[in-house]
Amino acid sequence: MSKIIILTLIFGVFFSQALELKNLKIYTFEQYVRDFNKSYELDSEEYLLRKSIFEKKLAEIIDFNDSPNQTSKKGVNQFTDQTQTELEEKNLGYSKNMNKIRPFRNLSFKSIEVVEQQLRDLPTNVDWRQKGVTSPAKDQRHCGSCWAQASTATIEAHAAINSGQLKVVSTQQLVSCVPNIYLCGGTGGCQDAISELAFTYLQLYGLTSEFKYPYQSYFSGITRNCTYDQSVTTPEVTLDGYVKLQANDYNALLYAVATIGPLAVAVDGAKWHSYKSGIYNGCDYSQNIDIHHVVVLEGYGIDPELGDYWLIRNSWGTSFGENGFFRLARESKVTCCIDYSPLDGQACSGQNIPTKVCGQQFCL
Repeated sequence: MSKIIILTLIFGVFFSQALELKNLKIYTFEQYVRDFNKSYELDSEEYLLRKSIFEKKLAEIIDFNDSPNQTSKKGVNQFTDQTQTELEEKNLGYSKNMNKIRPFRNLSFKSIEVVEQQLRDLPTNVDWRQKGVTSPAKDQRHCGSCWAQASTATIEAHAAINSGQLKVVSTQQLVSCVPNIYLCGGTGGCQDAISELAFTYLQLYGLTSEFKYPYQSYFSGITRNCTYDQSVTTPEVTLDGYVKLQANDYNALLYAVATIGPLAVAVDGAKWHSYKSGIYNGCDYSQNIDIHHVVVLEGYGIDPELGDYWLIRNSWGTSFGENGFFRLARESKVTCCIDYSPLDGQACSGQNIPTKVCGQQFCL
């Protein structure tokens, strides 16, 4: 059994190689239905609705990819026939209908003080996948479990760093068993929560393996009752503690992911669904944002042609993006935005003060 200390920061369908080579300008909805095993009855009301959504998005994807000077590319995937509301409710996992109860008590966390010499000594590129401590990207599917997916991926990585063994641990245990009485980031389970709750639970109960407690909310989107019994099942991983970094601290984030390991981070992922490759820099700083998706920061780097980036592990399966990963523009001098709905993804009941968030990692 591994004991670890980690840090956190508030901040599917198989996509065939053949589809990669197809010209999207002649790609049809009928081909899309076959490629992604969609079960729509031909010419039914839903079929026609999905076709309309698909064709509109496909045109937008083609137009984006034809535009000059783009540092990323969009593509067709399992999300191309879904509405924005469906994408946010099913794939980001937050609830707009949280009831107000007594305020959550603020906890005291440590931070990392980073000096210039430490930053100068950091490597140019960090990718924890190359260290053998990262499992393949998982797929939350219809359950709003991004917070649990990111938490287990972070736990797996730090357990591997500390023990030398990569263990795949149970996401379902977190989804079904972590209480969320203060409605932090959502109502809990498949209606979202925050990584701090997952890490606090781990300190008390530990986490068993994916094999012993498999992910069952994939298709149903139902949280399910907790069936974990610590007296019967010995946990694979336990947690000594965790640290929450200072929000919007670029240097602390860079130093922590380079020297300690992957981090759970909260982002606004509402416009990620069409991402295929490259470095995303599509933040519109004139618009308000909504932090409501949790991912894993796996590293950073410099692309000689496209620039600096953060390396993000998502929870939408390996057909999303670059084999389940996402490269996001990294800016040492950032522009900041305001999240006017912090209860949607990062705050607890009673903490409804608008939050300042900075950089492409937030303004998406």
